[in-house]
Amino acid sequence: MSRMETAQQEAALLPRMPQRKLRDIPGNYGWPLLGDTVPFLKDYHSLVTTQARQYGLVFKGSVLFQRGVTLLGPEANEFVLKDPEHAFSSRAAWNPILEKLFTDGLMLRDFADHKFHRRIMQQAFKKPALASYLGRMSHHIDSQLPSWNTGEPLHFLDHIKALLLDVGAQIFFGLEMGPEADKVNQSFIDTTEASLAVVRLPIPGLLWHRGMKGRRYLEDFVTGLIPEKRNSDTPDFFSELCKAADEEGGLTDRDVMNHMIFLLFAAHDTTTSTLCSIIYMLAKHPEWQDMLAEEMQGLGKATLDYDDLGKLEKTGWVFRETLRMRPPLTTFPRRTVRDVEYQGYTLPKNTLVNISPLFTHYMEDYWSHPHTFDPARFSDDRAEHKQHFYQWLPFGGGHHKCLGLNFAELQSKIFLFHFLQRYRVSVKPGYEVPTQQVPLIMPKDGLPVTIEKR
Repeated sequence: MSRMETAQQEAALLPRMPQRKLRDIPGNYGWPLLGDTVPFLKDYHSLVTTQARQYGLVFKGSVLFQRGVTLLGPEANEFVLKDPEHAFSSRAAWNPILEKLFTDGLMLRDFADHKFHRRIMQQAFKKPALASYLGRMSHHIDSQLPSWNTGEPLHFLDHIKALLLDVGAQIFFGLEMGPEADKVNQSFIDTTEASLAVVRLPIPGLLWHRGMKGRRYLEDFVTGLIPEKRNSDTPDFFSELCKAADEEGGLTDRDVMNHMIFLLFAAHDTTTSTLCSIIYMLAKHPEWQDMLAEEMQGLGKATLDYDDLGKLEKTGWVFRETLRMRPPLTTFPRRTVRDVEYQGYTLPKNTLVNISPLFTHYMEDYWSHPHTFDPARFSDDRAEHKQHFYQWLPFGGGHHKCLGLNFAELQSKIFLFHFLQRYRVSVKPGYEVPTQQVPLIMPKDGLPVTIEKR
């Protein structure tokens, strides 16, 4: 049986029947039609915490016009993400939200089809590839930071998003972004924001119309580069993916285009979220800025080698603690492809199932004083994160565990290495960042900070 036939056979397992009622599971579906969509968009963490307090760690609900079940805690995370029986579909869960925006991205594939495409994509994130990115990434970041204005309010989100887009375009596309940089950046913003569009009609001015317009621009931009990349020997992933498409078979130009759009989104937007959160936490806790700068200066080097990354131990603690408190993706959805049992409850075929890294990361059973920024909880002496393999999961787990977890840490450490040895960062006294929690954690106000030279 061919790969495509196997993928089609497994896709056929995805249910096409209406979901049966989940009568025995506690919870409620909220307002007619809307359900809990408004509180979900306003403050997801507060919503899920309130529901857990009221109903326990298994409950039903409704958001974004979809009824489903939420399973909370490390055991639930393992049950859904490890999925040895292939009972949970990522595609069927994400497609209603992302199908037209990030078509056939790796997150929107399942089973044999997902395994085949993941094997090709993971070449971009193996150690030799990561090591090859480091020098170019470091040089670009170091050359751009001196142009950032000091002594006056600076919207960190805008600056880091533009910087990381340039880095991603260079690393993955082999491009130096020119005049099209702003258009590409805005297209990604519009496409991502459209995932939360309530009215999905092509009406000018609405989220969905802007998102689809952004998607079409990205498709044209990436597709236009494919002929050149097929004949290129440049050391970037785009060229390698085009070659793999020829060598592996079964990978069309459209597959290549879809993967490159999703790759740049995943590497660009999630690291933007992560670095915004890290800078915010460091601005609120300046003593950690000084500790990290001292650690970096202790290496006695102007640039990092790959083996130096592991020596930045405290920087790693801050990276992990920030992702505990502010994981970019706060919830992971799946949909059952067959009836499954969990803790005495039956989840019928075609049930939408949500798990929550954000909730898990604040569970007092696993974390001491979880609302306190305490990077040392990740030290070898304390190792709070090692009580359960699925208690810290900003990158997910199981078959769909994020391929870019090591890339995200590498990129974050390189940025912080150059930034913290050059600048101190602060926010106004009493400032608390207003945060969008879905689809990605992002500052709503652009994260106004002030940077000063050390």
